[in-house]
Amino acid sequence: MGGAGKDAGGEAVPLRVLAAWVPDWPVITVLGAEPEPDLPVVVVERGRVLAASGAARRGGVRQGQKVRSAQSLVAGLAVHERHIDAEAKLFEPVADAVSLLAARLEVVRPGLLALPAAGAARYHGGEHVLAEKVVDAVEAVGHECRIGIADGLFAAQLAARAGRIVPPGESARFLAPIPVSELAGTKLTDLLGRLGIVTIGRFAGLPAGSVADRFGQAGVVAHRLARGAEGRPVVARPPGVELTVEQRFDPPFTVVEPLVFAARVLAERLHAGLAGAGLACGRVEIEVECADGTGASRAWRHEGLLSVGAVAERVRWQLQAWQQRQLFEEASGGVVALRLVPDGLVHDPGRQLSLADGDQEATERIERAVARVQAILGHTAPVTVELAGGRAPADRVVRTPWGDAHQERRADGPWPGRLPAPSPTRVPASPVPVRLLDAEGLEVEITARAEARSAPARLVLRTGAVEVTGWAGPWPEQERWWDVDEARRTARIQVTVADGRALLLAVTGGRWHLEGDYDT
Repeated sequence: MGGAGKDAGGEAVPLRVLAAWVPDWPVITVLGAEPEPDLPVVVVERGRVLAASGAARRGGVRQGQKVRSAQSLVAGLAVHERHIDAEAKLFEPVADAVSLLAARLEVVRPGLLALPAAGAARYHGGEHVLAEKVVDAVEAVGHECRIGIADGLFAAQLAARAGRIVPPGESARFLAPIPVSELAGTKLTDLLGRLGIVTIGRFAGLPAGSVADRFGQAGVVAHRLARGAEGRPVVARPPGVELTVEQRFDPPFTVVEPLVFAARVLAERLHAGLAGAGLACGRVEIEVECADGTGASRAWRHEGLLSVGAVAERVRWQLQAWQQRQLFEEASGGVVALRLVPDGLVHDPGRQLSLADGDQEATERIERAVARVQAILGHTAPVTVELAGGRAPADRVVRTPWGDAHQERRADGPWPGRLPAPSPTRVPASPVPVRLLDAEGLEVEITARAEARSAPARLVLRTGAVEVTGWAGPWPEQERWWDVDEARRTARIQVTVADGRALLLAVTGGRWHLEGDYDT
């Protein structure tokens, strides 16, 4: 999937791509099987819903919601943290099954595969026949699968959600009515929404020059995708320039851990070579070679451009997935070489350093040290913490994996309903259910006018009940009132209890939970 033709206007036309999507893969991974129809489950990442089971979606849970919003919608909702390493390892049998049907296959992410459709369709007797065979192959492994075929990966992914085969040349028309939120990152789509551009088609209709002037490089890429073109035009490999990087091992390795360390070094060499040629890549082929002459390879793709950390992470996922093969057994003689082959080459947009970047050598030493931690614990393990805007205390702390761009959220507001200073000194990782009772033993209720119907008298925690000696509030908060699905009303109060603690409580959907502790 590295090339494209030209249309009458000279613009690159994406090749036909088949996307094979296994719905709710993060949920399947944490449960170890397909979820039961009546079991509400969500998988969360960085405090927001990443994937939800069918039962949870029927209750109103949507991707991107905050955990406590989801919990207020569905009673008994099971919440699991994401396990990306396990997702990649368990997805390997699916990739193996589909790889038998096409000469080239790419893993976009665990749960989503892509392959060039034209050649495979000719071999198997047409796109519909190819789609049926891919579905059969995935179902033989034990999973439901949806297929989409369209011009380019972006359109094919969205077609897979609908289970559609979009005719050649019709991708732009297919994309037109889809919400623009499917197109790009939160910052750009929020801005487009405020400008009244709510569908991909309306965005595609804007002049390309105006989009570049107003939205920059990210807008240009999104605009090209909206028009059914390649997001970044692919360029030919420069003649005489060797971009493939390889590390050979003597003696051979029969365990994964040393290869994971080598993968980070290889990823840095790969990007140094690409940068020297003014290039970046969106795909990388991971190859291992064993002492007995056997080997394995797998291509991984990224929706954007693969950074050093992203390459190293995908190599680690793949090596761990290959552990269950004979590659690391003594019979193979062990792994003697690890090779990274870049593909999907594009011109590198570059990165502008600021005058405040400081000592470059010291910065590089820090980045190498953190990179080693990422290679061992995973890309999302080391994080940077930044104070950002938000209403609830937990919302104001943004944890971002090292190397990723911080979420841009203004700290200076306006944030109606935000608590006055001071902030709690301790905030639980997830809301802790509690009961707040009045003197009659009834739940304290907050009216629509943000008034307490009765005074709090007793707080029931997991460790037991304590007397409320004082309270202040409530402070009301109403989020996204214009969106029926996302609207949420919350009220917070501060209480002091008999054991001397000061606590922050919040009520959403009639359920109280502990949000913070003013421990001194």
